[in-house]
Amino acid sequence: MSAERMRLTGFLLLLGCGWGLTQPLIKITVSAGYQPFGIIFWQMLIGAVLLGVMRWRQMRRMPFTIKTLAVWLMVATIGTLIPGATSFRAAFHLPSGIMSIVIATIPMMAFPIALALGNDRFSFRRLGGLCLGLIGVGLIALPEASLPERAMIAFLPLALIAPFCYACEGNIVARWGTAGLDPFQVLFGASAIGTLFALPLAVGSGQFFLPQRPFILADFTMLLSSIIHVLVYAGYVWLIARAGSVFAGQVSYIVTGSGVFWAMLLLGETYSLWIWAALACMAVGLSLVQPRVADPQPLSDTRAYG
Repeated sequence: MSAERMRLTGFLLLLGCGWGLTQPLIKITVSAGYQPFGIIFWQMLIGAVLLGVMRWRQMRRMPFTIKTLAVWLMVATIGTLIPGATSFRAAFHLPSGIMSIVIATIPMMAFPIALALGNDRFSFRRLGGLCLGLIGVGLIALPEASLPERAMIAFLPLALIAPFCYACEGNIVARWGTAGLDPFQVLFGASAIGTLFALPLAVGSGQFFLPQRPFILADFTMLLSSIIHVLVYAGYVWLIARAGSVFAGQVSYIVTGSGVFWAMLLLGETYSLWIWAALACMAVGLSLVQPRVADPQPLSDTRAYG
């Protein structure tokens, strides 16, 4: 392996481990009692500020049209508000490692949506990956010994809403594009609009909170997860430009695996054999649904781990 390939592989590992870390960080945040819309508001605000600082020259030249506004609204709602509200609620009840495994269903859910929109052609290989993903979900849901508490099964469908939203978002981007916006402009605009949407939702639902001294651990985990998301997003976009989307797409394996590892290390989670079998099914399923050519848009992958 060349030195350049080793550096790119190391960077890929770093990105995946960073994304995987956001799951237990969110678990800590929601376990402190912080509610979804309040968390979403602060995450979107922090993301918009950081992106604005990092890319302020490009942001000043952003086109503002009906089409770009539609893109920002779509990403803000389907890519953040809906999946954030549901996944944060599910994260309060489900182990962090389970949330990391569930997120691996994104490319599997994306396949039938892509067929319906004409973004992809039928493939038995990818159908096999979809079936393995369903088996993985079944291994989490069906055996009585899979989850620590049987009552948790009621929140598994809630956790699956976020992957479905991300799969829809990626296919919409692949089908209709981003109105000439680059990925950073898309995320910045969506974060800014999402902040405006999340604030009244948080206040109206009684979920708004203002971190105050003495700060608690959940304040720091929320801040850290928001910063990590922006940094790994920027790194992922760079990696696609440098090494291609197929190579960069392998981050999916690392996000899921490292998310389970971080949950074990930071939260002391343990899993049954059924969960490990589900993780194996997801890993093989991911290998089957991964594209053979560099066809996915950066946005569809990166928003998946937001």
